[in-house]
Amino acid sequence: MKIMFMGTPEIAATVLGRLFADGCPVTSVVTRMDKPRGRGNVMTPTPVKALAAAHGVPVYTPDTLRDEAFFSLLQKEAPDLIVVVAFGKILPKNVLAYPRYGCVNLHVSLLPKYRGAAPMQRAIMAGERETGVTVMYMDEGLDTGDIIAAEAFPIGDADDFEAIHDRSAKIGGALLSSVIEKIGTGQPLPRKKQEEAGASYAPKVEKEEGRIDFSRPAALLDPLIRGVTPIPGAFAFLNGKMIKFRRAVPCDTGDPCGENREYGRVLALDAQGEGAIVILCGEGALRLTSLVPEGKGKMSAGDFIRGRQISVGDVFR
Repeated sequence: MKIMFMGTPEIAATVLGRLFADGCPVTSVVTRMDKPRGRGNVMTPTPVKALAAAHGVPVYTPDTLRDEAFFSLLQKEAPDLIVVVAFGKILPKNVLAYPRYGCVNLHVSLLPKYRGAAPMQRAIMAGERETGVTVMYMDEGLDTGDIIAAEAFPIGDADDFEAIHDRSAKIGGALLSSVIEKIGTGQPLPRKKQEEAGASYAPKVEKEEGRIDFSRPAALLDPLIRGVTPIPGAFAFLNGKMIKFRRAVPCDTGDPCGENREYGRVLALDAQGEGAIVILCGEGALRLTSLVPEGKGKMSAGDFIRGRQISVGDVFR
């Protein structure tokens, strides 16, 4: 069996690494073209391309999958199975129909919930207590194909997007590898149709969605912050400078606020050790312990306080 792998970001590279480790016969890889990165605008390959090249597997970066050039490439590589992980492009009908074992996709949600571009982030932001991964046959719809296998796992109170991303990659890679093994040995695979009644869509998270509205209850801001951390980031402004919130948990206000209920106001500072900044919200408060000041790296709240960049009574806006 010959497998063509299609994917782009780090999660796809992690899954591809698992397939290589398990001896899956990946014989070609399709990914995005190199892009300039960093201050020097150095042309940089995708994580998938770098990994495939290290394993000596041919890598292709087509502009489109809809022209004769790509179909000729498909005929040249002659994959028996196409595997897609976070590729970001729709496969046209002639590509979907080409491999004898079809095209399968690893999607990082429990379909049909959270179809689309940002399933992990949206699940956390919605306050879900569980998420998972799904391997499905691909069709012409957006994440609408028949389900082959799925595996659920919990979203913990402290789990942010980074934690769920890494867990999804690990669990998803193992699940996908087991499906490929069954295909290779000729074992029959289940095909469970998705129920449209339970479907939902997870659009890309825009940067402005991470701006913190302190008039909201702290208990609702908690999943928002975790869902956008570290990308695109939860943020507010203090004295005109952006502060990204890396870790902030709901807490009691600690003492009565009296008439001064200015949301975003700093109620208390703890400069000991990791430290904490307590910020008034519409209900309760946020206890901020890790942050990224504008133009600087990640630091603890204690270090930020000890740098005397904040005082009780200051207001995050």
